[in-house]
Amino acid sequence: MATDVACRPSLKLDELFHGMQPLTSDLARYDYLQRSMSRLAPADRSIAMQLLAGTEDELGLYNEAILDFPLKPRVPLGLSLPQPEAWRTEDAVDVITRLASGRRIVMVNEAHHDGHTRELTLALLPRLRALGFTHFAAEALGDHDPELAKRGYPTIASGSEYLHEPLYGEIVRTAIRLGFVLVPYDGTSTDTPSREEEQARNLYRRVFRKDPDARLFVHAGYAHVDKAKGRLGDVPPMAMQLQKLSGFEPLSVDQVTFRDVHSGNAFDPYHHLVAAFQPRRPVALIARADGKAWSAAPEQYDVSIILPPDTPPAKAAEEDAEHTAWLSFGLSGIPVQAAKTKPPRPSWLNLAGRRHAYPVDASLCQRSFPCVVEARYTGESGDATAADRYVFGKASEHESLYLFPGRYSLRASGLDGHNLHEQTIMVADAALPAAGSVSP
Repeated sequence: MATDVACRPSLKLDELFHGMQPLTSDLARYDYLQRSMSRLAPADRSIAMQLLAGTEDELGLYNEAILDFPLKPRVPLGLSLPQPEAWRTEDAVDVITRLASGRRIVMVNEAHHDGHTRELTLALLPRLRALGFTHFAAEALGDHDPELAKRGYPTIASGSEYLHEPLYGEIVRTAIRLGFVLVPYDGTSTDTPSREEEQARNLYRRVFRKDPDARLFVHAGYAHVDKAKGRLGDVPPMAMQLQKLSGFEPLSVDQVTFRDVHSGNAFDPYHHLVAAFQPRRPVALIARADGKAWSAAPEQYDVSIILPPDTPPAKAAEEDAEHTAWLSFGLSGIPVQAAKTKPPRPSWLNLAGRRHAYPVDASLCQRSFPCVVEARYTGESGDATAADRYVFGKASEHESLYLFPGRYSLRASGLDGHNLHEQTIMVADAALPAAGSVSP
């Protein structure tokens, strides 16, 4: 009986949310959610795991985020997968750039807790700007940072918590540097039909009503980019409604369906495509016969992007498996075995060699754990989105931050936000300094 009482859930979801409200730092939310998980009823844990995965993504714990909330996309029923005899791979950036010629709207989606789905948008920004695209809209941007474009980088005031993730920060910096007009467009609606309508209306009013000659690049979540009903049930998606308002058919790109969720299932459609085409970068499939790009659901989106797999984390014993169950935007939770050891950072973080690994270790934390180590561009404020960051949980850990060549402030801080260590570092184009070396 004592065991039953000890295992009884002692925390309700409304209490969890209430406890999170005063926590202003990502690290504090991460620690709180980890400690709270075992106190929740099993039915409530999937929501908490979604919150935890989002925070892990924002803190640079990318593989942990996927393992804790492994959304597996549903492929269309009866889908016939392409085969190499009839299809070839081509770099996704090249394909989208070619298809965007003459278009007024391009939309690319992301999985909010999977930073890998931001690599493509970052690479597309200069290519689409060169084509004459004028406006960049991001779901994470808010309306309460009028100095963002002038300042040149996002801070905690620039929008939602998604912007705390380093690659999202690079997307915004790059868009500003290239001269895009930034467009916040997410609204206040909470139900799905109203939100889709409000997003489409905001984009139309803030872009095409103001500038009839505008060309718009949109970075959105999941099924918002769909041009037909389906993944949101009977709800018309944002892209479908924007097409009706503007008269312009978007080029819609999906990259959440075929990506690595570390499921361990070598027989699912994603792994079949990986085995057949062996992608080493984000790719599209092009028909050998007519040069058309492949889409798994052509009525909803124009191109399916296949993201390359990363080295799968080590798996725990079967009895330690954690199971999640979630349904969102046409995706559902899948059983995944928890990692026995902390997984390494994913290899895509080097962004095809443009960023370099800078080694860091837990000694920077001064024996205060958990601790976040982050690099910020010198000249940016202390509340700017970090260039990269990582959380250490114990003294034996070591990892690397991935940084473009340049000068950075390297800072370690604990749960209370106070500095545990700070130094200036230089990341060179070639050889990197050893961990802990200080640049005056």
